[in-house]
Amino acid sequence: MRGEETPSPAPPGLAEALEARRERLGGFAGLLQYFETVGSTNDVAARLAEAGAPHGSTVVAGAQERGRGRMGREWFSPPGSGLYVSVVLRGTQARAGAPADGASLAASVTLAAGVAIAEAIRRATGLAVEIKWPNDIVVGRRKLCGILAEAVAGPAGVEHAVLGFGINLRAASYPPNLAPRATSIEEELGRPADSHLLLAEVLAGLSEALDTAAPADVDAVLRRWRDLSPSSSGARVEVMVGDGRWEAARTAGIDRDGALLVTRAGAIHRVIAGEVRWL
Repeated sequence: MRGEETPSPAPPGLAEALEARRERLGGFAGLLQYFETVGSTNDVAARLAEAGAPHGSTVVAGAQERGRGRMGREWFSPPGSGLYVSVVLRGTQARAGAPADGASLAASVTLAAGVAIAEAIRRATGLAVEIKWPNDIVVGRRKLCGILAEAVAGPAGVEHAVLGFGINLRAASYPPNLAPRATSIEEELGRPADSHLLLAEVLAGLSEALDTAAPADVDAVLRRWRDLSPSSSGARVEVMVGDGRWEAARTAGIDRDGALLVTRAGAIHRVIAGEVRWL
């Protein structure tokens, strides 16, 4: 095992915060591996899942060297500035309201997780964050958190999924291309935030949203997602079309599959995984 993949003891404050929410956590963080630095928490969680780790197994890192976001983009993960977390999910099809194919499951998990994480940040910090399609938690136009769900399918359907998220906790020296579009909880609050309380509250919220015990009320999840995402309706955007051109459009909500609806050239179009620029 490479040195970067050797777990360290979890910070005492984190253990205490998790224990205080043990009833709400269910199986989340029952198995927890903490790393000072890791390549990618999603990669570590995927290896744990392949080795049989149970639903809710959690990987937390103080920094990532190869963190990634949507469409393979790098997730800037410097030491001491954020929470970088991945969770193993099993049996999530019914709870997320998704069919058994990996892409649909990942989209549904991302929607449910977006609601859970946004609400947990609001509870833990009082910060009025919003959701921006498809997987960002934002304050105004500046990104605070990204979410990445990756599902693994086998002959019998989806075997498991890994849900990763990174929350910007403190100000960092962002690369020039990210600096105008990124923010952190402490920058927005103007004061320090309790990272252990925040992480424990997020994991408890995710457990409640993605528990495997009962089917999800998909309509309720979608209603709350829309409430938390005012930019998903009536906002001016540009959409990448098939030939690589950008065309002006206006957002018109999301459908039950999580696709963004846009009005373009007098018609409603579904954007599933394409590029959208918010104006």
